[in-house]
Amino acid sequence: STQKPTPSGFQTNQYADAQLQEIVRKMRERATVYKEKLKDPVLSSPEGSPTASPSKKKPPPPPKEEKKEEKKEDAEAKPEEEHYCDMMCCKFKKPPLKKYMEYLQLPDSIDSYTDHRYVAWLMLVTVAYNWNCWFIPLRFVFPYQTPSNTIYWFTIDVICDVCYLCDLLIFQPRVQFLKGGDIIVSIGSGTCTGYTLYRQLDVISVLPFEVLYFFFGFNPAFRANRMLKHNTFFEFNDRLEAILDKAYIYRVIRTTGYLLFILHINACLYYWASDYEGLGSTRWVYDGKGNMYLRCYYWAVRTLITIGGLPEPQTLFEIVFQLLNFFLGVFVFSSLIGQMRDVIGAATAGQNYYRSSMDNTVSYMNTYSIPKEVQNRVRTWYEYTWESQGMLDESELLEQMPTKMQLAIAIDVNFAIVNKVDLFK
Repeated sequence: STQKPTPSGFQTNQYADAQLQEIVRKMRERATVYKEKLKDPVLSSPEGSPTASPSKKKPPPPPKEEKKEEKKEDAEAKPEEEHYCDMMCCKFKKPPLKKYMEYLQLPDSIDSYTDHRYVAWLMLVTVAYNWNCWFIPLRFVFPYQTPSNTIYWFTIDVICDVCYLCDLLIFQPRVQFLKGGDIIVSIGSGTCTGYTLYRQLDVISVLPFEVLYFFFGFNPAFRANRMLKHNTFFEFNDRLEAILDKAYIYRVIRTTGYLLFILHINACLYYWASDYEGLGSTRWVYDGKGNMYLRCYYWAVRTLITIGGLPEPQTLFEIVFQLLNFFLGVFVFSSLIGQMRDVIGAATAGQNYYRSSMDNTVSYMNTYSIPKEVQNRVRTWYEYTWESQGMLDESELLEQMPTKMQLAIAIDVNFAIVNKVDLFK
């Protein structure tokens, strides 16, 4: 059998398309390089790149037929790298498993401000920390831990301890930190001292005091040191607020959580005081009826928020305990109310400034009898500027930064617009 020869015009078009694609690729690489040079003036050196050695000759360019065969092989190999998933009647593209493995692999150095995987890990450690803070006092005071369910409590405790150890031994040694104005990316070069001093409470929080179980029984009080890992909790709050668009919502939730936790501790103290005096021995103590935790929590809410309407204490111990609760309640409740006011005030500060500026401008224009047409233009400018960028003068934020950072931000903000101009493409 004989094959028909391929027309020469078809080969010329293929070769021209390949050359055009190569030119486009080089132009994109060149645009990326110049963008990096604009960001970093150190890279913009006037010196030219070194030329090749004259003793070495450049390899001869491959023939046109070989180039065409290489293009065909690349075109055939490219679809094989794409992974597709069939589900019922739909077919969609999915990344290969290798991409997931690269994402899960920990780098040698972790930037806590940009690595979202680190924030996710901090959230897991924070859940373990809150488990210890809420349930260690509960199990120590209330009779919820019994010999029949001890294995379940012990299992969750072990899971929380594993999170603590992984955070201390795997994640924290990789986290970058500042020392003397320098960013330390590894603690293996004589900088481990600062890290150890900063994380000494984390080391204390994983000390295995549970060995005392063999001598004194399964008592949750021996795990009280787990509540010292508060550095991770506050670090998680800072990192999460930095990546949230509306961080004030999380601040309100966190402040509410503080109030609920203080009420939880007060409920545990009330049950301990009732057990010390004797359940049902007086009108003031818990009588032992109903749901013990909800009844004690209800008493803690009425006492700490100073609602009143509770039975009067009878003994000296009850009077002292009630007085301390009232004093603590006034201090805690006033502090949380002030913190909530600051959070809401900070969240609406920008909008209040916008309203104040617009009202003052309108009052000024009415005082000097500015025409209505001009006033409408001014109002339109205010509304458009606020809705488009969320502030009236963005230079107020940029002027506090160094000049190099202002240049980098200006390039990133305006590069997409400049790139659309045909002259700069």
